[in-house]
Amino acid sequence: MPTLESKRYHCGTLTYTTRGLLVLFAWLLWGDFCFTLMETVVPAILPLKLKALGAPNWLMAFIMSTLPGILNMTICPWVSFKSDRYRSKWGRRIPFILGTLPMLCLSLVALGWTDVIAALAQRWLPLALHVAPVTLTIVLLALFMVCFTFFNMFVGSVFWYLFNDVVPAEFFGRFYGSFRMVGMSASVLFNLFIFQHAETHMREIFTGAALLYCFGFGIVCLRVKEGGYPPPPEAPPGSPFTRLVGEVRSFSRECFSHRFYWLLYAMNAFGSVAGAVYMFNIFFLRDMGLDLKQIGIYGAVGQVASVVAMYVTAIYVDRWHPLRITTYCALFSAITTVYGNWIWLPVTVPAIMFFWLNIGGTVTQVFGQNLSANAGLPLFMRLMPSSRYGQFCSAAALIRSAGGTISGLFAGAFLDWLKWLYDGSDFAYRFIFVWVSLFSIVTAVFVFKLYREWKRMGGDEGYRAPAPWNPSGFEDMSDKCRPVKVHRRWLMVALHLFTAGFTVYLLSIPVFLILFQRHGLDRAFWWFAWVFTPLAFLVTAGWIAQVRSIQRDIATEAGGGSLRYGIPHHGVLMVMAIQGLLILPLLWLQFGWTLRLGMERELIWFGVGALTTLAPNLLVLHVLRLLERQPVGFPGDAVVFT
Repeated sequence: MPTLESKRYHCGTLTYTTRGLLVLFAWLLWGDFCFTLMETVVPAILPLKLKALGAPNWLMAFIMSTLPGILNMTICPWVSFKSDRYRSKWGRRIPFILGTLPMLCLSLVALGWTDVIAALAQRWLPLALHVAPVTLTIVLLALFMVCFTFFNMFVGSVFWYLFNDVVPAEFFGRFYGSFRMVGMSASVLFNLFIFQHAETHMREIFTGAALLYCFGFGIVCLRVKEGGYPPPPEAPPGSPFTRLVGEVRSFSRECFSHRFYWLLYAMNAFGSVAGAVYMFNIFFLRDMGLDLKQIGIYGAVGQVASVVAMYVTAIYVDRWHPLRITTYCALFSAITTVYGNWIWLPVTVPAIMFFWLNIGGTVTQVFGQNLSANAGLPLFMRLMPSSRYGQFCSAAALIRSAGGTISGLFAGAFLDWLKWLYDGSDFAYRFIFVWVSLFSIVTAVFVFKLYREWKRMGGDEGYRAPAPWNPSGFEDMSDKCRPVKVHRRWLMVALHLFTAGFTVYLLSIPVFLILFQRHGLDRAFWWFAWVFTPLAFLVTAGWIAQVRSIQRDIATEAGGGSLRYGIPHHGVLMVMAIQGLLILPLLWLQFGWTLRLGMERELIWFGVGALTTLAPNLLVLHVLRLLERQPVGFPGDAVVFT
């Protein structure tokens, strides 16, 4: 009978028993808890401080997004390149973390005590006497933010690479799921117990986070051991400047010479651009009537639900392949982000109603969101060459930061312009969805192309990482996970669950029509009876036609015939179908609550929103069929480097 000591797992030169693997996970997860709590306080609290000081949106974006982006574009590639080639008795990652730990903690403390430091500067420095206190405080905040970000780049780069060096490949998905569970738990604690005190106890929060990181994360660096590595490539000969030029050329040639990696970088970058505007989301929530305590509870509920869903979804990351999950989720996200927030432009509801509707929406969508999030790091681990994993991650970070640096400024300027149009009203923050939706669609386009290229290069069965430094042009992967292929029966179950959701929604329409009549809502009755209902039936008929077409394709494939379209994988479709059914009670609650308040105009807009949720599913299903078509040149003629 196997014991905790009998089975062996390998990662490079490292060998673990089950017990040893559990100990490794425990230390890495404790490090993540400390690291996440430390990193959470800055983006959560600093915008509130800057807003209180009267900083405009473009300046907040410059401090919170542009400055870190510039550092990420320069420091991260250099650290990653050096880390891949560094050798010491402590390994190639941990020395970079330990060496920057003291200054990172001091920078974090300085951010919390900026008001005091500014007052002391005006007392002791003659030049500071001529600067307005508010201006000096903002300047010092920006300076300390640069220092914090500079030293955090060393940690934020190599800590993620450490996982690829010490965690066995067959546990990538499950480790990252556990990793996110712990990080989410830290965020839950922050949102529930700390965030509500952000405006009154900023100093204590920043100081406590620095102390926890210093001692908690420092112990992790002493307990986690790296293995041995192959000798690094020889450094270019010549002067330090000549070597630097040679290293830059080597970095560029290796990381930017293949179309596949450019698609991966673009997908990553535009995803970051889409999220650049979320630093202002707290102001959107406050405009909708929520206070800091409600915002903290809202965030904590979503994070608790995520912790529950996270480990289960992590298992499926290993089984369905992270790229497939990322691609399918990106396509669904491109359509759902539109409905998620545009409805709040024409509609304003009581704050308590908005609060509960958003909590319900967060909980019902938690599995899909966590499935996509859990695929993030394993996606890079499964696609990038392990010998140069750090520098490829940094290349992706460089492109992502370039996009984030520019987009942060434009996002802030975009919202400032809207605030000017609305006479300074925070109603402008309701347009955040415009930015997110546009770049989510762009991201989905690049993900689609990346997935097709991956299939052309071997896909599930034969993918090898493009490697221009090797004579063969490829590097073999240590990927021991064989993803589960599409299961025809489960695919049809998923599609029929979608159909059931459409049908239940249609069956609920007569009930609403009766209620509209009883409450004397004639306009709502007319719109739902003569506009909404025919369109909903048309969408449902189109969906059923798509499902029947897939059934015919399955029968054709079973008979040995050739398919015009591909057959989509069942996994993510099953998750999205179940989410669609779970959200139905929330939609009924939304309609019922609005009906009780007699908000006829809002009822009509909610109906429009429901149609924008149902109809795009047809498009996504067709795109998935195009996505899974057999690519030309399969399995591996994409070996030409540009």
